[in-house]
Amino acid sequence: MPEIGQSAPNFTAKDQNGNLISLQDFANQWLVLYFYPKDNTPGCTSEAKEFSAYQNQFDQLNAKIVGVSPDSEISHGKFIDKHQLSIQLLSDPEHQIIDSYGVWRLKKFMGKEYMGVVRSTFLINPEGKIAYIWDKVRVKGHVEAVLKKLPANLD
Repeated sequence: MPEIGQSAPNFTAKDQNGNLISLQDFANQWLVLYFYPKDNTPGCTSEAKEFSAYQNQFDQLNAKIVGVSPDSEISHGKFIDKHQLSIQLLSDPEHQIIDSYGVWRLKKFMGKEYMGVVRSTFLINPEGKIAYIWDKVRVKGHVEAVLKKLPANLD
């Protein structure tokens, strides 16, 4: 997992519309890059809906929100349509971004261990450096916490 102050690992992946999106596309602005396990699951849906609800506040702070999961572009498109999401979602079925950010890890649920995406968020500054990391995110209150880490004065 990258650390605060390090350059964010570069990435290129397709979004819900099949467009190739790269880290450089967000140069000179803040990027909230969040990783989640699966489209249309309760926690992931709540998190995506909450990020969408706060989209205007993030826009005012020159910050873009991008979610990443192993789901396909088609799944992301349906997820966005079903819940009227305003955020961009990237498809990472081969775990290239997920691995480079260190969020594919051993998880435990109901006594079973398995590999999966650990819900995590990386705040990347306009220079492409990691400004803050939330690891093992709990959805409730998370979006407000991310918003509070963004500088209010961009002068």
